[in-house]
Amino acid sequence: MIAPSTNRTITYTTDASQQQDYAALVEKHGSPLLVYSADILKRQYQSLNNALPDVDIYYAVKAHPNAAIINTIDELGGGFDIASAGEMDLLLEQKISGRRTIHTHPIKKDQEIRDALRFGATTFVVDNIDELKKLIPYKSRVGILLRLSFRSKNAKIDLSKKFGCDLLEAEEITLEAEKLGLHIKGFSFHVGSQCESPSKHVEAIEACHQLMLKLNNILKQPLSTLDIGGGFPADYSLSGFDIDAFCQPINDALQKLPRDWHLLAEPGRYLVAPSVTSITTISGKSLRHGIRWYYLDDGVYGSYSGQIFDHTNYPLQIPRTGETYPSIIAGPTCDSIDIVAEDIALPELQIGDLIIGLQMGAYTAATKTRFNSLPDAKFISI
Repeated sequence: MIAPSTNRTITYTTDASQQQDYAALVEKHGSPLLVYSADILKRQYQSLNNALPDVDIYYAVKAHPNAAIINTIDELGGGFDIASAGEMDLLLEQKISGRRTIHTHPIKKDQEIRDALRFGATTFVVDNIDELKKLIPYKSRVGILLRLSFRSKNAKIDLSKKFGCDLLEAEEITLEAEKLGLHIKGFSFHVGSQCESPSKHVEAIEACHQLMLKLNNILKQPLSTLDIGGGFPADYSLSGFDIDAFCQPINDALQKLPRDWHLLAEPGRYLVAPSVTSITTISGKSLRHGIRWYYLDDGVYGSYSGQIFDHTNYPLQIPRTGETYPSIIAGPTCDSIDIVAEDIALPELQIGDLIIGLQMGAYTAATKTRFNSLPDAKFISI
């Protein structure tokens, strides 16, 4: 049974076999847990690859920087979208070549540029003239993508407010780059995270297409790369999201581009969100002012941090059915903001019950803190 509640999907189950599986993992590894399935990530990767057949996939490492996930993407032959020295170090530990990366942070210290070049990364993103000039000492070693801003009202998270130039600035920067002897390979954009529709992707592709064609009539070295970013949504409502239908208008727009252009994308959430499941244990309960409170051993300072930083309500699976009561699910810290779910109706739960968080692979462990010095959820692969 599935019930939406205050913008959150709650499922109720009495599947004894499934609960035994979860209990066995907790008995072996402790609680809380983040349980990773490489098979699910492979399925998501293949689905997106089929939906965007002409686009090279570069996994956005920031979504979940974990060695097991990196190794799965490596096995699949994907590339990596990196934005820091720490992410480079993670790939280096897994023996991933920098040649398979794009460095997408538009603002970088000189040391970061030098570290990236030493790592083997050669494609960098900029969005302004000052950042462009930082690359002059390395102009014989770098290729540049210029990031444009396309703000989207249908994206859950705006990723064009902080970075990206407008179309007029893009033209000026591209022409200036040629004067400086720098090679801008093409454009990139990111219309936002968890997009409700592909309309802004289409708008951005069409605008980049027209400007690139215009500039190619002027430039000595033509623009031939387009990075369409991310924004492909996770199915947090468990409604059966259709990635093929979402990507069809994007493909239609891409088909109008010259066939020899290099197309790439930077997905994170769509790939990794469904591949990780959270297992938490009810460690305490109370009845306060007619509301049943249940206290988990993980919360918004831990694996549920995406509720604060990523504006995401993760689907929850409850191990009981029956008459429901006004309830709140809280995390383990001493802070009152540590609420996983409130204004919900739940069956009577017991201390020791396991609460399952679904679609918890993206921007969960990545944004956790160590508030109250509580231990992290243990990450295990199955």
